[in-house]
Amino acid sequence: MMTAISTDDYDRRQRLRWWTMRVALYGVLIIWAVVCLFPIFWTLTTSFKVARNVMQGDIIPWLEFTPSWLGWRSLGLSPDTISNISTVREEFLKRFFNSTIISVSASALAVGLGSLAAYGLSRFSYRFGFMRNSDISFFFLSQLILPPVVLALPFLVLYKELALLDTRVGMIAIYTLMVLPIVIWIMRDQFASVPVELEEAALVDGLSIWGVFVRIVMPLVLPGMVAAFILSLVLCWNEYFFAALLTATDAKTLPVMIASQTGSQGINWWSMAALSAAGILPLVFIGILLEKHIIKGMTAGAVK
Repeated sequence: MMTAISTDDYDRRQRLRWWTMRVALYGVLIIWAVVCLFPIFWTLTTSFKVARNVMQGDIIPWLEFTPSWLGWRSLGLSPDTISNISTVREEFLKRFFNSTIISVSASALAVGLGSLAAYGLSRFSYRFGFMRNSDISFFFLSQLILPPVVLALPFLVLYKELALLDTRVGMIAIYTLMVLPIVIWIMRDQFASVPVELEEAALVDGLSIWGVFVRIVMPLVLPGMVAAFILSLVLCWNEYFFAALLTATDAKTLPVMIASQTGSQGINWWSMAALSAAGILPLVFIGILLEKHIIKGMTAGAVK
């Protein structure tokens, strides 16, 4: 009888401990989700506020303030102005198009070049003086330590000499260099997780090195490539420093336009929030659409 009671007590304590851990875990996750999503929530709600609501710090729509289309109307994107001619809307669409072309092109180019470099580092042995494969990989990653402001003057002079100032080609080139180290580091782990025996068997069957890479290796690391592409796209899309430094009119991107929403009365928070919301939505849509590939790609390198 005592054994049965002690066993029941033990089971009860185990269930209580399990539920306590689950509640604590989900509580921490919920708090972290609120912290992460609050800036997006604040941006979306601010785009529907008027000046009085912004200054008073009203947050909850329909309870603390009545939503208004003021921010979207100032951009020509409200329901009552979307069918009318709007200079601001045309400017927004131009900057949005620039950001899309530059970010997608730079990300695709970085993933292509970075995948080739990462495959070489994971499959072949290189030696440049005292540097070996691990040293070369760390060299690429160490480029992220360098502050962008250090490169401001060299790139400004170089782009002026090459006539690349205020051009999409110039922005694509510098953005590709900016995200290339991250792509190489991610893809190196992805290629390292692919068994070498698969490639050796394909070589025995008559495939070339390029054939093995394209037909055998790439399908296996495709989720990792998608994850690297999305990460690169987000970094390029949100980049402000080089866009403000190296562009003026033709190649100006959306972050520069968002940062310019100031007037004689101060910052137009509602217009800035509407622009920011319009710039966030494409990334949110892409993230939801490719969520499975992103998760699989970011975790594949850790599974051996």
